[in-house]
Amino acid sequence: MYLRRDRALTAVSIMLDVAFYAGRAGVVSGADIARRGDMLRRGIEPVLQALSRAQLLDSIRGPKGGYRLARAQRTISLKEIVEAATLAEREADEESQGSRLFQKVVGPFWQSLDKEVSERMSGVTLDDLIREAEDAGLRRPNRAPISFSI
Repeated sequence: MYLRRDRALTAVSIMLDVAFYAGRAGVVSGADIARRGDMLRRGIEPVLQALSRAQLLDSIRGPKGGYRLARAQRTISLKEIVEAATLAEREADEESQGSRLFQKVVGPFWQSLDKEVSERMSGVTLDDLIREAEDAGLRRPNRAPISFSI
């Protein structure tokens, strides 16, 4: 279920941070992502790993390592991000039975809401969120290399 998943919100925040500050060409460190998002590094590490396993992020090793988008931001939907981050939680939800009242009333209603949210997230990409950030006045850092001439 998509509604109010802390791990899902963390994953979207991480992916938006990487898209905003690094994109496909640059790299951002996990420590920088955590600092900008006011999150604990050790708390986001499992989410970073899930996003890497789902091939949404590339993990770069080494002293200048970090994370970058595995694909163009226009091809990564919010639905993909949330599904990658919440796979284990969704499997646990499917296994839990709950009361008969939950099974007959709350569960089906929540599933219909979940389907609507899923369809809406399918149509939103990281590119859309980047445009919203820029429309809100946020400026992306200049990633052009510094050039010196003597």
